[in-house]
Amino acid sequence: MNAINNVVLAISNFLYQPFILPLILILGGLYFTIRTGLIQVRMFGECIRVVKEKPKTENGISSFGALMVSTASRVGTGNIIGVATAIVCGGAGSIFWMWVSAFIGGASAFIESTLAQVYKKRNPDGTSYGGPAFYMRDALNARWLGVIFSILIIFTYAVGYNMLAAFNLQSTFKVFSFYGKYTPAIIGIVLAILFGIIVIGGAQRLTHVTGVLVPVMGIAYVLVSIIILVMNIGNIPAMFGKIFRSAFDFHAIFGGFFGSCIMFGIKRGLYSNEAGMGSAPNAAATADVSHPAKQGLVQMLSVFIDTLLICSATAFMCLSTDILPGSYLAADGTADAAGYVQAATHSTLGSFGPVFITFAMCLFAFTTLIGNYSYCEGCIKFIIQRDIKPGELLAFRLLATALVFVGSVASADLVWNTADMMQGLMVVTNMPAILLLGGTAIKCLKDYEKQKAEGKDPHFLAKDIELKQDTDFWK
Repeated sequence: MNAINNVVLAISNFLYQPFILPLILILGGLYFTIRTGLIQVRMFGECIRVVKEKPKTENGISSFGALMVSTASRVGTGNIIGVATAIVCGGAGSIFWMWVSAFIGGASAFIESTLAQVYKKRNPDGTSYGGPAFYMRDALNARWLGVIFSILIIFTYAVGYNMLAAFNLQSTFKVFSFYGKYTPAIIGIVLAILFGIIVIGGAQRLTHVTGVLVPVMGIAYVLVSIIILVMNIGNIPAMFGKIFRSAFDFHAIFGGFFGSCIMFGIKRGLYSNEAGMGSAPNAAATADVSHPAKQGLVQMLSVFIDTLLICSATAFMCLSTDILPGSYLAADGTADAAGYVQAATHSTLGSFGPVFITFAMCLFAFTTLIGNYSYCEGCIKFIIQRDIKPGELLAFRLLATALVFVGSVASADLVWNTADMMQGLMVVTNMPAILLLGGTAIKCLKDYEKQKAEGKDPHFLAKDIELKQDTDFWK
């Protein structure tokens, strides 16, 4: 197992060199921010408006439904354990760089999800599906790249992220007296059984479950963080001072970039909001909307919900307390992130704090698991170019269920390094593709704004932007 972890870590360290993945994400996001005219600020109100629209057809999935599936994947254990890990390992300044990556990444999220809508495909029942693999195939004429990307999604979400979600969940039980040698396995079995019941129910059940759980858990979590902030109101000025001082301590940052606040901010920010990775476009393509830009705006909102709201809630509930994160960093560099969050909440809320964090982690992990899985079956169909046979589908679902159990009993290093490596490989595959195709999404945005200026409810036709490729929905 150590040999596997060493290989995974070496690949991950190479991808996160300053001139590779961070450069691609930041420069790509800045480019799209400029090309869209600072869309994150300029059209934030429009994001709120379009998310409330109903689907065009009776069987269609609404913008909100697609948003909840992608948000179920984004809003998860990374919002608690990922943020706490960034603070413990990279310092308070990592939160600032997480904010920066989310703000810039919002423009990338708009581009990739708009492209997914433009090139989405029609199911026999009139619903839609799609994602980066399809715009790579249909717009770039590179099916081979779509196959590679589909394989990466399966390994990232069914393996890397789902194993990590299961591991993060069981780690929050360590503070309780009943935690023992077999506790991770017991939790893994229970979680795997619940996960298996849901995924065998199919995509519609996924949408229904996430549509209920995601808003409830998000609102409750933010409310508790506000209570903790109010109870520690005297520490708030010092908290923000700590975040900004650490964020701009460039001597410390460039003295050890891999362990710096910038790197942890980017790594854990990407793990949480997924902007530029090409995951959310798979959910975006299922939305039944009248214009591709509408779902691009909605998915951009998902990035803000995830990082600027939920991740910030974790950061504030930890940093506003007197608990020192450095004491939860082991000599070998591993972080007891769950212990840090639970100690911080315990210092303010007493015994309720750790219990609440564990409860939140249970909901976050569960919705993360099913949201992650929802991306995988479509990728298998793309690879094999046919419907998945019932026996094959059952085998894959059982394998995905087994991996949830494996994650709960695996080592911390292996699950974190695997997730970092896989998400990095997705970024270096998807970002170049959307940089090449971004002009199409920009034309969609201009068409949308033109129709809005004319007082219309925007409806898209491929010919209006002189799109050369054939589409299933926009003729």
